[in-house]
This record gives sequence, C-alpha cells and structure tokens, in this order.
Amino acid sequence: MSVSHTGTDNPNKGSKSHGVIAGKMLLLACAMFGFGYLMVPLYDIICDITGLNGKTGRVSVTAGLEVPVAQDREITVEFVASINQSGSWIFEPQVKTMTVKPGQLYHASYYAENLSSHAVVAQATPSVTPFAAAKYFNKTECFCFTRQAFEAQGSPKASKDMPLTFIIDPDIPINVDRVTLSYTFFRSPEQT
Repeated sequence: MSVSHTGTDNPNKGSKSHGVIAGKMLLLACAMFGFGYLMVPLYDIICDITGLNGKTGRVSVTAGLEVPVAQDREITVEFVASINQSGSWIFEPQVKTMTVKPGQLYHASYYAENLSSHAVVAQATPSVTPFAAAKYFNKTECFCFTRQAFEAQGSPKASKDMPLTFIIDPDIPINVDRVTLSYTFFRSPEQT
C-alpha cells in the first residue's frame, strides 16, 4: 500500500508560522515599551487638561499681587497632613481651616518634627481637592518646593515651621466654596 502526499504536509510551513508569530510578539513588545515610555508625559498632559491629580500651580509673588481680589466671595481652605512610609514624624498644619478671598495672598504654616534618633531628609507632596480647583490654587512659596533636612531627635534642628504662601485665582468655578490642600510627608530616598 502506498501513501501519497498531497502537498499539505510542508515541513517549511511550521517554521514560517513560528516566524510570523515571533515577529508579531516582537512588534507587540516594542509597542508596549513605547506606550510605557510615553505614559508619564501623557499623564501630565491629561492632568493639565482635566485638572486631575490635584497638582497646584506656582506663581511669583509679583504676579500674585497683580490679581484682583474678589471681595464678594469667600472660600474655606482646609489644611490636611499625612505621613507616608510609617515615618517617625510629627507633621501637622498650624491652622486647620482658613476663610480666604480669591485673588488675595495668604500665609499658612505646617509644623514637622523628626522623632527618630538620626538625621533625615524629607519631602512633601501636595494634592488639592476638588480636582477642578487644583489649577486655580497657586503657591508663591512652599516647603514642598524643596527637600527639608532634619537633625536627630533632641537637636535644636529636629523640628521646624514650614511656610506656605498661596493665592486662589478669582476665576475658580463659582460652585467651589471649599478647597482641601493635603500634603503627604515622606522620607526622601536621596539623603543629603
């Protein structure tokens, strides 16, 4: 009995399909790498457009003084503090709430103290809610702009009052009457 080949059992066909699959997988890996590389700039653009992530603005003192004050409007600003990475800190706002007029410059302060037995460097990251208010909340001076060095507990430089100067833009949406400014304090991975 003889077996005839109809041409469907081509030995090169399997290696061709493996090559196509390998090429598609390589293309997919390159696309995923490109997408991952572009995530941070895309995220920043989306946050700027939508006002998400609660990123605040930064303005100069002179630019802040040129803004007209909205005398007929008041907004309550709530100050919140939290500690990340189970640090040995005291971190709190000096004032819990403040009633402000959009367009006027205000000063606030946070207190931080290192409770550990060694010197550390810390950083604070801000967040504003509601998110729609974030782009209208501008700071002229803030401890969050730079890292903060603290000596070991018991040293005169183990604690400090950290200043914050801010202005709320009068163009803030009319339905926003309360803004929460929250800082998360964490140990900086880059000790100086």
